[in-house]
Amino acid sequence: MIDIVDLRHRLVDIPYLTVDARHIAVIGPNGSGKTTLLSVCAGIEEPRAGTVRLLRRPPSAVKVGWVGEFPERTLLFSRVYDEIASTPRFRHYPCRETDEKVGAAAVKVGIPHLLGKKVSALSGGEKALVALAAACADDPEVLVLDEADSHLDAGTAERVYRVVQESTAAHVLWCTQSMDTAAGADYVLFMEGGLVRHHGTPEEVFSALEETCFYPTMWRVLR
Repeated sequence: MIDIVDLRHRLVDIPYLTVDARHIAVIGPNGSGKTTLLSVCAGIEEPRAGTVRLLRRPPSAVKVGWVGEFPERTLLFSRVYDEIASTPRFRHYPCRETDEKVGAAAVKVGIPHLLGKKVSALSGGEKALVALAAACADDPEVLVLDEADSHLDAGTAERVYRVVQESTAAHVLWCTQSMDTAAGADYVLFMEGGLVRHHGTPEEVFSALEETCFYPTMWRVLR
């Protein structure tokens, strides 16, 4: 369960919102407050007013995995292994358990061959996969992706989608510019001007957006 009450932070103004769904797509025009909402939900920013509860706890008390739009801005370590190991190490897991978690995350994302490489030598798509592996290394309770698929080729984007679908996280918050990806979610939030203008199942939300550029391409083909 995600509960938001009287949230006001920067542009975002959400009086009340409760979502009980696993895969939640967050969509809307640029500058609508999507990244700000995700940052607050991930515990990266403290809201100016109001409360956010994930699984009935504040974000700081929840294991949250974060993947941003530009992984090169958030990757901290020079070696791929160390980047993926950062979360288990910060949580003081023993070396052996950390190694197991790194190996499992790398296999899950399909990048065990990159573990010994320098992050600086990776392509943009490979950096995105490393960031995803790092976010998944300690089995997050909530996984947050802020347009993590925006600059990826089709094959890498599909791999990210598969990993997210197979994640054991109770909630996945995914801000995406792909309306076809959003159409596969359990629940959709459409934001505009800092407000949640529409929310509900994909069918409910996209029925209100049918005459806009936010209607899924595949739905247009099939209707």
